Amino acid sequence: MVGAPVRHVARNSDFDSVRIAVIGMGVTGRAVSAALAAHTGAEVSEWDGRGDDAGAKLLTPEALLEWRPDIAVVSPGIPAVGDIYEALTAYKIPIWSEIELAWHLRSRDENGEAAPWLAITGTNGKTTTVQMTAAMANEAGFDARAVGNVGDPLITSVTDEEGPNLIALELSSFQLHSTHSMSPLAAGCLNIADDHLDWHGSREAYRAAKARVYENTRVACLYPTADPVVSAMVEDADVIEGARAIGLTMGVPAPGQIGLVEDIVAERAFGPERFHSANELFRVSDLQHLSHGGVPVHLVQDAMMAAGLVRAAGAAPESVQRALASFSLGGHRIETVAVHDGITWIDDSKATNAHAARASIWAQADGSVVWIVGGVLKGARLDSLVADVASKLKGAVVIGTDQQPVVEALKSQAPGVPVTVIPPSSDKVMSDAVEAARRHAGQAAVVMLAPACASWDQFTSYADRGQQFARAVLE
Repeated sequence: MVGAPVRHVARNSDFDSVRIAVIGMGVTGRAVSAALAAHTGAEVSEWDGRGDDAGAKLLTPEALLEWRPDIAVVSPGIPAVGDIYEALTAYKIPIWSEIELAWHLRSRDENGEAAPWLAITGTNGKTTTVQMTAAMANEAGFDARAVGNVGDPLITSVTDEEGPNLIALELSSFQLHSTHSMSPLAAGCLNIADDHLDWHGSREAYRAAKARVYENTRVACLYPTADPVVSAMVEDADVIEGARAIGLTMGVPAPGQIGLVEDIVAERAFGPERFHSANELFRVSDLQHLSHGGVPVHLVQDAMMAAGLVRAAGAAPESVQRALASFSLGGHRIETVAVHDGITWIDDSKATNAHAARASIWAQADGSVVWIVGGVLKGARLDSLVADVASKLKGAVVIGTDQQPVVEALKSQAPGVPVTVIPPSSDKVMSDAVEAARRHAGQAAVVMLAPACASWDQFTSYADRGQQFARAVLE
Protein backbone atom coordinates (compact mmCIF):
# COMPACT_ATOMS: atom_id res chain seq x y z
CA MET A 1 0.00 0.00 0.00
CA VAL A 2 1.29 3.47 -0.93
CA GLY A 3 1.44 5.97 1.93
CA ALA A 4 1.19 5.61 5.69
CA PRO A 5 -2.12 4.77 7.38
CA VAL A 6 -3.93 7.66 9.02
CA ARG A 7 -5.25 6.62 12.41
CA HIS A 8 -4.98 9.27 15.15
CA VAL A 9 -7.63 11.95 15.62
CA ALA A 10 -6.33 14.43 18.18
CA ARG A 11 -8.58 16.75 20.13
CA ASN A 12 -8.16 20.22 18.63
CA SER A 13 -7.69 22.72 21.46
CA ASP A 14 -7.77 25.67 19.04
CA PHE A 15 -11.55 25.62 19.30
CA ASP A 16 -11.88 25.45 23.09
CA SER A 17 -14.75 27.74 24.17
CA VAL A 18 -15.14 29.09 20.62
CA ARG A 19 -18.80 29.76 19.81
CA ILE A 20 -19.58 28.02 16.52
CA ALA A 21 -22.92 28.31 14.75
CA VAL A 22 -23.66 25.34 12.49
CA ILE A 23 -26.12 26.66 9.91
CA GLY A 24 -28.22 24.18 7.95
CA MET A 25 -28.94 20.83 9.58
CA GLY A 26 -28.95 18.47 6.65
CA VAL A 27 -26.55 15.53 6.33
CA THR A 28 -23.49 17.77 6.24
CA GLY A 29 -24.62 19.98 9.11
CA ARG A 30 -25.20 16.93 11.31
CA ALA A 31 -21.74 15.61 10.44
CA VAL A 32 -20.18 18.98 11.29
CA SER A 33 -21.89 19.08 14.68
CA ALA A 34 -20.82 15.51 15.44
CA ALA A 35 -17.20 16.24 14.55
CA LEU A 36 -17.12 19.40 16.66
CA ALA A 37 -18.59 17.55 19.64
CA ALA A 38 -16.16 14.65 19.33
CA HIS A 39 -12.92 16.49 18.59
CA THR A 40 -13.16 20.04 19.99
CA GLY A 41 -14.20 21.94 23.06
CA ALA A 42 -16.27 24.39 21.04
CA GLU A 43 -19.63 25.72 22.17
CA VAL A 44 -21.88 24.63 19.31
CA SER A 45 -25.32 25.93 18.36
CA GLU A 46 -27.38 24.39 15.55
CA TRP A 47 -29.54 26.54 13.25
CA ASP A 48 -31.97 25.76 10.46
CA GLY A 49 -34.75 27.52 8.58
CA ARG A 50 -37.09 24.71 9.70
CA GLY A 51 -36.34 25.36 13.37
CA ASP A 52 -37.71 22.69 15.71
CA ASP A 53 -38.64 20.47 12.76
CA ALA A 54 -34.90 20.07 12.14
CA GLY A 55 -34.07 19.79 15.85
CA ALA A 56 -32.42 23.21 15.74
CA LYS A 57 -32.95 26.87 16.52
CA LEU A 58 -35.04 28.77 13.99
CA LEU A 59 -32.61 30.53 11.65
CA THR A 60 -33.12 34.27 11.28
CA PRO A 61 -30.41 36.93 10.95
CA GLU A 62 -31.56 38.62 14.15
CA ALA A 63 -31.58 35.47 16.29
CA LEU A 64 -28.24 34.33 14.92
CA LEU A 65 -26.52 37.64 15.65
CA GLU A 66 -28.05 37.74 19.12
CA TRP A 67 -26.29 34.43 19.88
CA ARG A 68 -22.99 36.08 18.83
CA PRO A 69 -21.06 33.27 17.13
CA ASP A 70 -17.29 33.50 16.72
CA ILE A 71 -17.46 31.33 13.58
CA ALA A 72 -20.35 30.27 11.35
CA VAL A 73 -20.07 26.95 9.49
CA VAL A 74 -22.60 27.37 6.72
CA SER A 75 -24.41 24.77 4.62
CA PRO A 76 -24.22 25.02 0.82
CA GLY A 77 -27.99 25.46 0.92
CA ILE A 78 -27.60 29.01 2.28
CA PRO A 79 -27.08 31.38 -0.71
CA ALA A 80 -24.22 33.86 -0.64
CA VAL A 81 -26.55 36.66 -1.73
CA GLY A 82 -29.07 36.07 1.08
CA ASP A 83 -29.71 37.81 4.38
CA ILE A 84 -27.72 35.29 6.48
CA TYR A 85 -24.45 35.93 4.63
CA GLU A 86 -25.20 39.65 4.63
CA ALA A 87 -25.68 39.72 8.41
CA LEU A 88 -22.59 37.62 9.17
CA THR A 89 -20.44 39.71 6.84
CA ALA A 90 -21.70 42.99 8.29
CA TYR A 91 -20.66 41.87 11.78
CA LYS A 92 -17.32 40.48 10.51
CA ILE A 93 -18.11 36.95 11.69
CA PRO A 94 -15.91 34.43 9.82
CA ILE A 95 -17.92 32.21 7.48
CA TRP A 96 -16.55 28.71 6.97
CA SER A 97 -17.61 25.84 4.77
CA GLU A 98 -17.56 22.26 6.03
CA ILE A 99 -14.41 21.90 3.89
CA GLU A 100 -12.66 24.67 5.82
CA LEU A 101 -13.51 23.09 9.16
CA ALA A 102 -12.42 19.66 7.90
CA TRP A 103 -9.02 21.08 6.98
CA HIS A 104 -8.53 22.18 10.59
CA LEU A 105 -9.69 18.85 12.06
CA ARG A 106 -7.74 16.42 9.84
CA SER A 107 -6.57 13.20 11.46
CA ARG A 108 -2.85 12.40 11.29
CA ASP A 109 -0.62 9.34 11.28
CA GLU A 110 2.15 8.52 13.75
CA ASN A 111 4.47 10.88 11.85
CA GLY A 112 2.05 13.78 12.16
CA GLU A 113 1.10 13.60 8.47
CA ALA A 114 -2.48 14.00 7.27
CA ALA A 115 -3.91 12.27 4.20
CA PRO A 116 -3.28 14.41 1.11
CA TRP A 117 -6.22 15.85 -0.81
CA LEU A 118 -6.78 15.74 -4.57
CA ALA A 119 -9.30 18.54 -5.17
CA ILE A 120 -11.63 18.57 -8.17
CA THR A 121 -14.13 21.17 -9.32
CA GLY A 122 -15.76 22.35 -12.55
CA THR A 123 -19.22 23.08 -13.81
CA ASN A 124 -19.62 19.51 -15.07
CA GLY A 125 -17.96 16.13 -14.73
CA LYS A 126 -16.89 16.46 -11.09
CA THR A 127 -18.57 13.33 -9.79
CA THR A 128 -17.33 11.11 -12.61
CA THR A 129 -13.81 12.50 -12.25
CA VAL A 130 -13.61 12.15 -8.48
CA GLN A 131 -14.86 8.56 -8.70
CA MET A 132 -12.32 7.80 -11.43
CA THR A 133 -9.60 9.40 -9.30
CA ALA A 134 -10.42 7.23 -6.31
CA ALA A 135 -10.58 4.10 -8.48
CA MET A 136 -7.20 4.82 -10.06
CA ALA A 137 -5.62 5.62 -6.70
CA ASN A 138 -6.94 2.41 -5.17
CA GLU A 139 -5.64 0.43 -8.13
CA ALA A 140 -2.23 2.02 -7.46
CA GLY A 141 -2.28 0.80 -3.85
CA PHE A 142 -3.65 3.78 -1.97
CA ASP A 143 -6.57 3.51 0.43
CA ALA A 144 -8.50 6.30 -1.29
CA ARG A 145 -12.02 7.58 -0.79
CA ALA A 146 -14.23 9.79 -3.00
CA VAL A 147 -15.90 12.40 -0.78
CA GLY A 148 -17.14 15.99 -0.65
CA ASN A 149 -20.00 16.85 -2.95
CA VAL A 150 -20.29 13.09 -3.56
CA GLY A 151 -20.49 10.26 -1.05
CA ASP A 152 -19.99 10.95 2.65
CA PRO A 153 -19.29 14.45 3.99
CA LEU A 154 -15.57 15.18 3.92
CA ILE A 155 -15.48 15.90 7.64
CA THR A 156 -16.62 12.35 8.39
CA SER A 157 -13.70 10.87 6.46
CA VAL A 158 -10.96 13.16 7.77
CA THR A 159 -11.93 12.52 11.40
CA ASP A 160 -12.29 8.75 10.94
CA GLU A 161 -9.55 6.76 12.71
CA GLU A 162 -10.02 4.08 10.04
CA GLY A 163 -10.08 6.74 7.36
CA PRO A 164 -8.35 6.79 3.96
CA ASN A 165 -4.75 7.77 3.29
CA LEU A 166 -5.75 9.73 0.19
CA ILE A 167 -8.80 11.95 -0.31
CA ALA A 168 -10.38 12.41 -3.76
CA LEU A 169 -12.46 15.51 -3.10
CA GLU A 170 -15.33 16.82 -5.22
CA LEU A 171 -15.92 20.51 -4.55
CA SER A 172 -18.88 22.62 -5.62
CA SER A 173 -18.71 26.39 -6.00
CA PHE A 174 -20.87 26.62 -2.86
CA GLN A 175 -18.27 24.75 -0.81
CA LEU A 176 -15.31 26.63 -2.29
CA HIS A 177 -16.93 30.01 -1.64
CA SER A 178 -16.17 29.83 2.09
CA THR A 179 -13.03 27.67 1.99
CA HIS A 180 -9.89 29.63 2.84
CA SER A 181 -7.06 27.43 4.18
CA MET A 182 -7.16 24.23 2.12
CA SER A 183 -3.82 23.22 0.61
CA PRO A 184 -4.37 20.25 -1.72
CA LEU A 185 -1.57 18.10 -3.04
CA ALA A 186 -3.03 18.57 -6.53
CA ALA A 187 -6.09 20.35 -7.88
CA GLY A 188 -8.03 20.59 -11.10
CA CYS A 189 -10.92 22.51 -12.62
CA LEU A 190 -12.51 20.60 -15.48
CA ASN A 191 -14.42 23.44 -17.15
CA ILE A 192 -16.38 26.61 -16.49
CA ALA A 193 -19.84 27.52 -17.76
CA ASP A 194 -22.41 29.83 -16.20
CA ASP A 195 -24.25 28.03 -13.41
CA HIS A 196 -25.68 28.81 -9.97
CA LEU A 197 -25.64 32.54 -10.75
CA ASP A 198 -28.68 32.97 -8.52
CA TRP A 199 -26.68 31.59 -5.53
CA HIS A 200 -23.50 33.59 -6.16
CA GLY A 201 -25.09 36.76 -7.50
CA SER A 202 -22.91 37.14 -10.60
CA ARG A 203 -20.77 35.32 -13.13
CA GLU A 204 -17.66 36.91 -11.63
CA ALA A 205 -18.48 35.68 -8.12
CA TYR A 206 -19.14 32.15 -9.42
CA ARG A 207 -15.81 32.04 -11.24
CA ALA A 208 -13.95 33.47 -8.26
CA ALA A 209 -15.35 30.70 -6.07
CA LYS A 210 -14.26 28.02 -8.55
CA ALA A 211 -10.77 29.54 -8.74
CA ARG A 212 -10.23 28.89 -5.03
CA VAL A 213 -9.58 25.22 -5.83
CA TYR A 214 -6.05 26.11 -6.96
CA GLU A 215 -5.08 28.24 -3.97
CA ASN A 216 -2.18 26.83 -1.90
CA THR A 217 -1.78 23.79 -4.17
CA ARG A 218 1.47 22.00 -3.37
CA VAL A 219 2.40 19.81 -6.36
CA ALA A 220 0.26 20.25 -9.49
CA CYS A 221 -2.51 22.48 -10.85
CA LEU A 222 -4.22 20.64 -13.72
CA TYR A 223 -6.25 22.59 -16.26
CA PRO A 224 -7.72 22.29 -19.79
CA THR A 225 -5.50 24.32 -22.12
CA ALA A 226 -8.44 25.10 -24.42
CA ASP A 227 -10.39 26.88 -21.66
CA PRO A 228 -9.13 30.47 -21.30
CA VAL A 229 -11.10 31.10 -18.11
CA VAL A 230 -9.63 28.10 -16.29
CA SER A 231 -6.18 28.86 -17.70
CA ALA A 232 -6.40 32.35 -16.20
CA MET A 233 -7.40 30.85 -12.84
CA VAL A 234 -4.18 28.83 -12.79
CA GLU A 235 -2.08 31.81 -13.83
CA ASP A 236 -3.56 33.93 -11.03
CA ALA A 237 -3.46 31.25 -8.31
CA ASP A 238 -1.30 31.76 -5.23
CA VAL A 239 0.28 28.31 -4.93
CA ILE A 240 3.00 26.75 -2.78
CA GLU A 241 6.46 27.26 -4.25
CA GLY A 242 7.32 24.41 -6.59
CA ALA A 243 3.76 23.62 -7.68
CA ARG A 244 3.54 23.15 -11.44
CA ALA A 245 0.82 23.90 -13.99
CA ILE A 246 -0.07 20.76 -15.96
CA GLY A 247 -2.09 21.31 -19.13
CA LEU A 248 -4.67 18.88 -20.51
CA THR A 249 -5.01 18.99 -24.28
CA MET A 250 -6.93 17.05 -26.90
CA GLY A 251 -3.87 17.39 -29.13
CA VAL A 252 -0.35 15.98 -28.98
CA PRO A 253 1.11 16.87 -25.56
CA ALA A 254 4.17 19.07 -25.08
CA PRO A 255 6.40 18.63 -22.01
CA GLY A 256 4.31 19.47 -18.96
CA GLN A 257 1.08 18.28 -20.56
CA ILE A 258 -1.23 15.30 -20.86
CA GLY A 259 -2.72 14.87 -24.32
CA LEU A 260 -3.99 12.69 -27.11
CA VAL A 261 -1.94 10.86 -29.74
CA GLU A 262 -4.49 9.17 -32.00
CA ASP A 263 -6.31 6.79 -29.59
CA ILE A 264 -3.68 7.02 -26.84
CA VAL A 265 -3.80 9.41 -23.88
CA ALA A 266 -0.15 10.18 -23.26
CA GLU A 267 1.47 11.94 -20.30
CA ARG A 268 4.56 14.16 -20.46
CA ALA A 269 4.01 15.83 -17.10
CA PHE A 270 5.75 13.85 -14.37
CA GLY A 271 9.22 12.38 -14.10
CA PRO A 272 12.53 13.31 -15.77
CA GLU A 273 11.68 11.45 -18.99
CA ARG A 274 8.91 13.93 -19.84
CA PHE A 275 11.26 16.04 -21.99
CA HIS A 276 11.98 13.23 -24.47
CA SER A 277 9.24 10.59 -24.09
CA ALA A 278 5.70 9.99 -22.83
CA ASN A 279 3.87 7.52 -20.61
CA GLU A 280 0.80 5.81 -22.04
CA LEU A 281 -2.01 6.25 -19.51
CA PHE A 282 -4.99 4.74 -21.34
CA ARG A 283 -6.70 4.48 -24.70
CA VAL A 284 -9.94 6.21 -25.66
CA SER A 285 -11.34 2.77 -26.44
CA ASP A 286 -10.92 1.89 -22.74
CA LEU A 287 -13.92 4.19 -22.13
CA GLN A 288 -16.22 2.69 -24.75
CA HIS A 289 -18.12 0.59 -22.20
CA LEU A 290 -19.18 3.77 -20.39
CA SER A 291 -21.18 5.37 -23.18
CA HIS A 292 -23.92 4.65 -25.70
CA GLY A 293 -22.67 5.63 -29.15
CA GLY A 294 -19.22 7.21 -29.44
CA VAL A 295 -17.04 8.08 -26.46
CA PRO A 296 -17.94 11.69 -25.54
CA VAL A 297 -15.05 14.15 -25.47
CA HIS A 298 -15.96 15.20 -21.94
CA LEU A 299 -15.52 11.62 -20.71
CA VAL A 300 -11.99 11.52 -22.15
CA GLN A 301 -11.26 14.85 -20.46
CA ASP A 302 -12.61 13.59 -17.13
CA ALA A 303 -10.35 10.53 -17.32
CA MET A 304 -7.38 12.71 -18.27
CA MET A 305 -7.93 14.90 -15.23
CA ALA A 306 -8.26 11.92 -12.90
CA ALA A 307 -5.13 10.33 -14.34
CA GLY A 308 -3.15 13.53 -13.91
CA LEU A 309 -4.23 13.92 -10.31
CA VAL A 310 -3.21 10.40 -9.31
CA ARG A 311 0.08 10.72 -11.20
CA ALA A 312 0.77 13.84 -9.13
CA ALA A 313 0.22 11.69 -6.04
CA GLY A 314 2.74 9.11 -7.25
CA ALA A 315 0.53 6.47 -8.88
CA ALA A 316 2.16 4.32 -11.57
CA PRO A 317 0.94 4.94 -15.16
CA GLU A 318 -0.30 1.37 -15.61
CA SER A 319 -2.73 1.69 -12.69
CA VAL A 320 -4.78 4.20 -14.71
CA GLN A 321 -5.71 1.81 -17.51
CA ARG A 322 -6.39 -1.06 -15.12
CA ALA A 323 -8.81 1.09 -13.12
CA LEU A 324 -10.69 2.32 -16.19
CA ALA A 325 -11.21 -1.23 -17.46
CA SER A 326 -13.53 -1.99 -14.56
CA PHE A 327 -14.89 1.51 -13.92
CA SER A 328 -18.62 2.23 -14.09
CA LEU A 329 -20.37 5.59 -14.05
CA GLY A 330 -22.50 6.64 -11.11
CA GLY A 331 -26.27 6.60 -11.45
CA HIS A 332 -28.12 9.15 -13.59
CA ARG A 333 -25.05 9.97 -15.70
CA ILE A 334 -25.49 8.81 -19.32
CA GLU A 335 -27.09 5.66 -17.91
CA THR A 336 -28.92 3.37 -20.34
CA VAL A 337 -32.22 2.47 -18.68
CA ALA A 338 -33.69 0.27 -21.43
CA VAL A 339 -33.46 -0.63 -25.11
CA HIS A 340 -36.81 -1.66 -26.56
CA ASP A 341 -38.50 -1.56 -29.98
CA GLY A 342 -35.58 0.32 -31.49
CA ILE A 343 -35.60 3.04 -28.79
CA THR A 344 -32.69 3.53 -26.39
CA TRP A 345 -33.71 5.29 -23.16
CA ILE A 346 -30.89 7.22 -21.44
CA ASP A 347 -31.01 8.78 -17.97
CA ASP A 348 -28.66 11.77 -17.79
CA SER A 349 -30.61 13.52 -15.04
CA LYS A 350 -27.33 14.72 -13.55
CA ALA A 351 -26.98 17.03 -16.57
CA THR A 352 -28.33 19.96 -14.57
CA ASN A 353 -26.92 22.71 -16.80
CA ALA A 354 -26.39 23.49 -20.47
CA HIS A 355 -22.73 22.47 -20.54
CA ALA A 356 -23.45 18.94 -19.32
CA ALA A 357 -26.48 18.43 -21.54
CA ARG A 358 -24.58 19.62 -24.62
CA ALA A 359 -21.76 17.12 -24.05
CA SER A 360 -24.14 14.18 -23.71
CA ILE A 361 -26.34 15.02 -26.69
CA TRP A 362 -23.36 15.67 -28.95
CA ALA A 363 -22.19 12.06 -28.53
CA GLN A 364 -25.34 10.88 -30.38
CA ALA A 365 -26.02 10.64 -34.12
CA ASP A 366 -27.63 13.51 -36.03
CA GLY A 367 -31.42 13.52 -35.95
CA SER A 368 -31.61 10.69 -33.42
CA VAL A 369 -32.36 12.34 -30.06
CA VAL A 370 -35.71 12.93 -28.42
CA TRP A 371 -34.73 15.34 -25.68
CA ILE A 372 -36.53 15.63 -22.34
CA VAL A 373 -35.51 19.07 -21.09
CA GLY A 374 -36.52 21.60 -18.44
CA GLY A 375 -36.77 22.36 -14.75
CA VAL A 376 -35.29 25.30 -12.81
CA LEU A 377 -33.00 27.37 -15.04
CA LYS A 378 -31.04 29.01 -12.17
CA GLY A 379 -30.74 32.26 -14.10
CA ALA A 380 -29.29 30.63 -17.24
CA ARG A 381 -30.52 30.73 -20.85
CA LEU A 382 -30.61 27.77 -23.23
CA ASP A 383 -30.54 29.51 -26.64
CA SER A 384 -26.90 28.68 -27.42
CA LEU A 385 -27.35 25.12 -26.17
CA VAL A 386 -30.35 24.51 -28.42
CA ALA A 387 -28.51 26.02 -31.38
CA ASP A 388 -25.56 23.71 -30.76
CA VAL A 389 -27.62 20.50 -30.50
CA ALA A 390 -30.39 21.27 -33.01
CA SER A 391 -28.90 18.95 -35.64
CA LYS A 392 -29.04 16.04 -33.18
CA LEU A 393 -32.72 16.43 -32.33
CA LYS A 394 -35.66 14.38 -33.57
CA GLY A 395 -38.06 15.85 -31.02
CA ALA A 396 -38.22 17.56 -27.65
CA VAL A 397 -40.38 17.25 -24.54
CA VAL A 398 -40.37 20.20 -22.14
CA ILE A 399 -40.97 19.65 -18.41
CA GLY A 400 -40.49 21.86 -15.36
CA THR A 401 -41.74 25.24 -14.22
CA ASP A 402 -39.34 27.51 -16.18
CA GLN A 403 -40.89 26.43 -19.48
CA GLN A 404 -41.29 29.62 -21.49
CA PRO A 405 -37.56 30.33 -22.03
CA VAL A 406 -37.00 26.69 -23.01
CA VAL A 407 -39.87 26.65 -25.49
CA GLU A 408 -38.77 29.98 -26.98
CA ALA A 409 -35.21 28.69 -27.40
CA LEU A 410 -36.48 25.59 -29.20
CA LYS A 411 -38.75 27.62 -31.49
CA SER A 412 -36.03 30.11 -32.43
CA GLN A 413 -32.98 27.84 -32.59
CA ALA A 414 -34.53 24.52 -33.72
CA PRO A 415 -37.69 25.55 -35.60
CA GLY A 416 -38.08 22.24 -37.42
CA VAL A 417 -38.03 20.11 -34.26
CA PRO A 418 -41.47 19.03 -32.96
CA VAL A 419 -42.01 19.98 -29.31
CA THR A 420 -44.41 18.69 -26.66
CA VAL A 421 -44.90 20.71 -23.47
CA ILE A 422 -45.95 18.88 -20.30
CA PRO A 423 -48.14 21.15 -18.13
CA PRO A 424 -46.41 22.03 -14.83
CA SER A 425 -49.67 21.19 -13.05
CA SER A 426 -49.52 17.54 -14.15
CA ASP A 427 -49.44 15.10 -11.24
CA LYS A 428 -47.56 12.53 -13.34
CA VAL A 429 -44.98 14.71 -15.07
CA MET A 430 -42.44 12.04 -15.92
CA SER A 431 -44.97 9.46 -17.08
CA ASP A 432 -46.49 12.07 -19.40
CA ALA A 433 -43.02 13.07 -20.62
CA VAL A 434 -42.02 9.48 -21.37
CA GLU A 435 -45.25 8.83 -23.27
CA ALA A 436 -44.73 12.00 -25.33
CA ALA A 437 -41.11 11.03 -26.01
CA ARG A 438 -42.24 7.60 -27.19
CA ARG A 439 -44.55 9.22 -29.73
CA HIS A 440 -41.73 11.45 -31.04
CA ALA A 441 -39.29 8.52 -31.19
CA GLY A 442 -41.26 6.35 -33.59
CA GLN A 443 -39.38 3.21 -34.60
CA ALA A 444 -35.80 4.30 -33.83
CA ALA A 445 -34.37 6.98 -31.59
CA VAL A 446 -32.41 7.78 -28.45
CA VAL A 447 -34.66 9.30 -25.78
CA MET A 448 -32.42 11.26 -23.46
CA LEU A 449 -33.37 12.84 -20.15
CA ALA A 450 -30.73 15.60 -20.07
CA PRO A 451 -32.72 18.44 -18.50
CA ALA A 452 -30.05 21.20 -18.49
CA CYS A 453 -31.88 22.47 -15.39
CA ALA A 454 -32.10 21.84 -11.67
CA SER A 455 -34.75 19.44 -10.41
CA TRP A 456 -36.22 20.97 -7.28
CA ASP A 457 -39.37 22.38 -8.87
CA GLN A 458 -41.03 19.00 -9.46
CA PHE A 459 -38.66 16.46 -7.87
CA THR A 460 -36.71 16.12 -4.63
CA SER A 461 -33.35 15.80 -6.42
CA TYR A 462 -31.77 14.94 -9.75
CA ALA A 463 -31.65 11.33 -8.51
CA ASP A 464 -35.40 11.33 -7.83
CA ARG A 465 -35.97 12.78 -11.31
CA GLY A 466 -33.86 10.02 -12.86
CA GLN A 467 -35.56 7.31 -10.83
CA GLN A 468 -39.00 8.52 -11.89
CA PHE A 469 -37.83 8.51 -15.51
CA ALA A 470 -36.59 4.93 -15.22
CA ARG A 471 -39.83 3.79 -13.58
CA ALA A 472 -41.91 5.43 -16.29
CA VAL A 473 -39.82 3.85 -19.05
CA LEU A 474 -40.07 0.38 -17.52
CA GLU A 475 -43.81 0.50 -16.75
